[in-house]
Amino acid sequence: MTHTTSNPKIHEGRNLKRFREMLAIKQDALAFELGEDWNQQKVSLLEQREKIDSDILEQVAAILKIPAEAIRNFDENQAINIITNTYHDFKDSAFVNNGDTPTFNVNPIEEIRKLHHEKMELYERMLKEKDEMMERLERLIGGR
Repeated sequence: MTHTTSNPKIHEGRNLKRFREMLAIKQDALAFELGEDWNQQKVSLLEQREKIDSDILEQVAAILKIPAEAIRNFDENQAINIITNTYHDFKDSAFVNNGDTPTFNVNPIEEIRKLHHEKMELYERMLKEKDEMMERLERLIGGR
């Protein structure tokens, strides 16, 4: 088993955990896919490793259906810098095509407001339906 060579600031186990969680895959499920020698605890220990053996990393990447390089090269600090440096560009539109590189922009505050508004509309509809159901029940009981 050989270790991967990559940026020393990158923690491959932590990156593996991030991708696994983004894909909503439990440690137990990953362990099952890795084979009989694996269990949830062993996956947890793997995610604590700074460097992951190349063959295991390739196997995990194949199970997660992502390139192994994504796990090897994901740098949280770079991602945060990109987000920070492009945050002022966030507009109402979710997609901006500026030349060769399309950029997806999401305004989290606006998304939260939108979800809250949808939730309130749903709640009001449910209250209205409840009132209508109560009226029907009262008529049904009163009609006896």
